[in-house]
Amino acid sequence: MNGIKSIKAREVLDSRGIPTLEVDCWLEDRTLGWAIVPSGTSAGKNEALELRDGDARRFLGQGVLKAVKNVNEIIAPALVGMDANQQTMVDRKLIALDGSENKSILSANAILGVSMSVCRAAATSSRLPLYQYIGGLAGRVLPVPFLNVINGGAHAGWNLDFQEYHIVPAGYPTFAEALRAGAEIFQYLRKILKDKGLFTGVGHEGGFAPTLRNNEEPLGLILKAIEMAGYKPGEEVYLALDCAASGIFDKGKYELKLEKKRLTSDELIDLYESWIRKYPIISIEDGLDENDWTGWISMTARLGSKIQVVGDDVFVTNIRLLKKAISEKAANAILIKLNQIGTVTETLECHELANVSNFNTIISHRSGETEDTFIADLAVGINAGQIKTGAPCRSERTAKYNQLLRIEEEAHGVFLGKQVFQKA
Repeated sequence: MNGIKSIKAREVLDSRGIPTLEVDCWLEDRTLGWAIVPSGTSAGKNEALELRDGDARRFLGQGVLKAVKNVNEIIAPALVGMDANQQTMVDRKLIALDGSENKSILSANAILGVSMSVCRAAATSSRLPLYQYIGGLAGRVLPVPFLNVINGGAHAGWNLDFQEYHIVPAGYPTFAEALRAGAEIFQYLRKILKDKGLFTGVGHEGGFAPTLRNNEEPLGLILKAIEMAGYKPGEEVYLALDCAASGIFDKGKYELKLEKKRLTSDELIDLYESWIRKYPIISIEDGLDENDWTGWISMTARLGSKIQVVGDDVFVTNIRLLKKAISEKAANAILIKLNQIGTVTETLECHELANVSNFNTIISHRSGETEDTFIADLAVGINAGQIKTGAPCRSERTAKYNQLLRIEEEAHGVFLGKQVFQKA
């Protein structure tokens, strides 16, 4: 047994300059584990509750001192003396202390910070890298990176209706080579935008945020960048979308402002189908509104044999919602985000259900990220096979990629590339 000696939270800043929690966990053997909690800009309605102070005099109401207080005054005393190596017991204790279905009493940001810091402390105390502590010797699959190179929607705040346009360098033998290709394509894309006189500033996740004529134009620009970099679209590098369609859903239809169209679910699926025929798209995330369940079933029936149909806002890393999707065939892949559900244990349980149900999983960052690289180790530890952590730009994004490079070297990891999409 390695008992928890103390837990302390503090208010720090995320990549948007918005407060979040950092939590330290000290063990009896003087080991320190720490974690910083990410935060989303675009959030599903069923996500576990993130607590903000609401005090307009501090950080425009976005402070997290209430969550810090919950950790320091309620959670910490209850966990002192517990065995840090018993992650499930620690997390069940956290869930019981809160007592609500969506962690609305103590808050998901308070609970997750503690859960992650205990996990890291136990790994350090065990003298194991975090990915190996999570997954054992079997955890050594390096994930295919989804690099968000053009930002729109809520992640840029203007112009493009769809939120994320990704390059997916899946046709390589190693993670390092895949990342190199992605980074080179990103630089060629910058050059293309600059030569066209377009804005080369970046959005929340490091991708470029230019003003374009329509929602299809980014696909053509990215395709050109892939070819300029000397790579083969549809063979070495693929495209993916996170449409974040809940953000464009209004009164039963999907509003594409750039095209000046209001589409039904079937019409929007028609649009996706036409793009899949034209571009090497391998994955579409949140293609429909989170409450458009009939539409999700239809989209999976029509597109699921061609691409990954990924649910994020519709599932929010919640087993109950995932079970429904599996039963009704309302997707074939799920995005996994720690802070959507609030503990390491619940995250692992959701992944395991997806895995045994032949759903692909993508470990994901948030738009409000930090220097914490926990999700990189998590992706390898559970052999998720895919990771979303932004463009190869901004240190809160590249920190995760750099950690994966270290893990690949240390663990002699396996990069499955295109094989990870075969399950879906």
